[in-house]
Amino acid sequence: MKSNNLKMVYKPFAFVLVVTVLLFSCKKEEQPPTRTFRMGFQNSAPRIEIDLFLQSLDMWTQRADVAMITTEVPWAELLDGMTVNHYVLNNYKVLVDFYRSKDLKLWIYIDPQNGLDRASDAVDLQQANKSIANTDMQLLYQKFTIAMDSILKPDHLGLALETNLIRDASPASIYNGVKTAVNATATAVRARNATVPLSISVQVDHAWGKLAGGSYTGVAQDYIDFPFIEELGLSSYPYFGFDNPKDIPLNYYSRLVEGKNFPVFITEGGWTSASVTTPDRSFVSSPEIQKAYIEHHAHLLNEVGATAVFQLLFTDFDSTAVPDDVPDNINYFLYIGLVDVNFNIKPALNAWDEIFGYRYTGTD
Repeated sequence: MKSNNLKMVYKPFAFVLVVTVLLFSCKKEEQPPTRTFRMGFQNSAPRIEIDLFLQSLDMWTQRADVAMITTEVPWAELLDGMTVNHYVLNNYKVLVDFYRSKDLKLWIYIDPQNGLDRASDAVDLQQANKSIANTDMQLLYQKFTIAMDSILKPDHLGLALETNLIRDASPASIYNGVKTAVNATATAVRARNATVPLSISVQVDHAWGKLAGGSYTGVAQDYIDFPFIEELGLSSYPYFGFDNPKDIPLNYYSRLVEGKNFPVFITEGGWTSASVTTPDRSFVSSPEIQKAYIEHHAHLLNEVGATAVFQLLFTDFDSTAVPDDVPDNINYFLYIGLVDVNFNIKPALNAWDEIFGYRYTGTD
């Protein structure tokens, strides 16, 4: 009788003990999410107003550990006689010092061509009847790039953007001018700075044939044309080729670097949060679809082992404030910010914040 009573006591105790051990084991195996990639923005604002830029800066630096400066060469100012050092000191030094105070690592990308029209020279060069095909303009680009590197001391330096798209969209004279200028500048920078990683960026959607309805072409020619690269930047706006973010294949980035052994990062990209219709194209989207993109994008970043991701536009851009000389295709990008023109938070920013909260496990 005593033995039976003990069994009755121990059976439920043993059951509780087993369950407790199992629960503890499950909890022990569950690891907090991690990310190997840093996350950041380039400063942006709905309109070109200093107060709005400062408001944007305050918001996005709370959810970033890197910062990006992407700029075309300031051709007009330099052709008017401003020195490269004067321009860099007056336009970027204070901002970069602020980034350093926030412990943000800095990527700088210099665009020797036209950021909104890969078929032509920069607008200021066209207005001055100049071209990157001209030797003197190539040297001016080189001087500006060297000044940006030597004065601002970025952690990473990019010497051209979307080179595969320039090669296929522009006249051969422009592409060859870019190629000559960039390779010469890589040599000049390396002679002065032995450590900063050098790169270019390629346009991913174009490499997959998504911009013109073609097939996959890859970026093998870019590796040949720019042999100095030590890491590769990727530009991608996949809503140009996909209706649903989840349709983007997991190897969308990794296929471009098969057989290569260098770091990869996203220099620019995003997904519109609103439907856009222009005479040439139309895209159907919503804030919820944009959020789904941010979530799915994290899987693409993990697949390629990305070291960083940049969402260039933190804010939407006010369509009423677009300067007259800006090409109409700016309308494609008006709604890719993670907050709207009034700084109202979109669902995509909540997804970004969640991923940013993952424990960083990168090595730099």
